[in-house]
Amino acid sequence: MWDSLLHSSYLSILFRAVAVYLFIVVAIRLFGKKELTQLSVTDLLFILLISNAVQNAMVGPDTSLAGGILAATALFAVNYLLKQILYRNQKISNFVQGQAVLLIYKGVVQEDHLKKVEITLEELKAAVREHGVEDFASVDLAVLEVDGNISIISHNVEKQTTVPSNARKRRLKARLRKS
Repeated sequence: MWDSLLHSSYLSILFRAVAVYLFIVVAIRLFGKKELTQLSVTDLLFILLISNAVQNAMVGPDTSLAGGILAATALFAVNYLLKQILYRNQKISNFVQGQAVLLIYKGVVQEDHLKKVEITLEELKAAVREHGVEDFASVDLAVLEVDGNISIISHNVEKQTTVPSNARKRRLKARLRKS
């Protein structure tokens, strides 16, 4: 009985989809969190090609609608389960997601940390400017978060931002209209 279940094409699809999902989670973790939010054209192309490359690995010869829906359902389920595990277990969360990395502290760039996460000074300067801060000396704290975003806290309260860039742009346009 178990033998026939293991060779069932639907059970095979479930197993393959979960295996591919776990492989990609590990691969993304190995490549670093910087890659998660700073997607270039080549990164987007890479993601599209990876999805195409692993499609057959998930569904095998079954290209039916039911096989595709089953693979997608397996991905949703394993994603939900992984998120629950990460929420409940800090050690596993730290292993899979990593931890936040300090990049600037009181105006001093932590160059060894930059090297560890493979962020160049130019990329860090761009992130600082993106937050409306002119230079590293004005930054109290810059942190590479686990989601790949760089948070900036500046002692220059007028330039300190914690709102999305679109909201900053709207504020700037409103100020320009008033003047």
